[in-house]
Amino acid sequence: MRNIRLDICYEGTRYRGWQRLQNSDNTIQGKLEQALSRILSEEIEVSASGRTDAGTHAQLQTVSFHCESNMPCEEILPTLRRYLPEDIGVYSCRNVSPRFHARLNAKEKTYCYRLWNSEEPCVFDRRFVYRDSRPVDLEKMQKAAELFLGQHDFSAFCANTKMKKSTVRYISDFRIEVIGDEIRFTVTGNGFLHHMVRIMVGTLLEVGRGEREIESITALFGAPRAEAGELVPAYGLCLMEVIY
Repeated sequence: MRNIRLDICYEGTRYRGWQRLQNSDNTIQGKLEQALSRILSEEIEVSASGRTDAGTHAQLQTVSFHCESNMPCEEILPTLRRYLPEDIGVYSCRNVSPRFHARLNAKEKTYCYRLWNSEEPCVFDRRFVYRDSRPVDLEKMQKAAELFLGQHDFSAFCANTKMKKSTVRYISDFRIEVIGDEIRFTVTGNGFLHHMVRIMVGTLLEVGRGEREIESITALFGAPRAEAGELVPAYGLCLMEVIY
């Protein structure tokens, strides 16, 4: 039994997220498994570093799967590229250790959330940025973002209020950059809860608009979901990198 790793990318606009659904084949996982099963002539089930939401994008997502086929990776890669739709791309395909698992072995992930903070049109990037022209205080947001660093209970930033597993996560970096009219929130951590990045960004925007104090961030650790900020739209979010 072989274990194969794929590094892929996708524009999530028209998909219902990463995870395969019983009532729909319009997911990234579904499209990938369908193509691989056809190419390798066996039922393939893939695992990813993490599940991205409907509409969320990935610049670099890592996937692993087992198969019996002896087809070389050098043949699988170009064939898979031909079978997949144009909004799902494959960078590489290679054999890896039997113990490698895309999700279980991931040490850190980096996400970027893009905000178009202007009344000016943003036609060409409209699928990748959340448009909100309300003025924000960047210095306040950066100071608030620094309070997320370290290990905390992020239950207030988890959309799954019935989560039974630990909601403790470690954030190693959180940067806010301004590029023209765009504000980018880039966060790196050892794992992320359901909607966690989008709720963190929504909370920081409330700080930036003066609707929430900087110091209020620390009171949110271990608090109920209702205490944290708004959930910003999925299409502004992109998985940038996975570290193993």
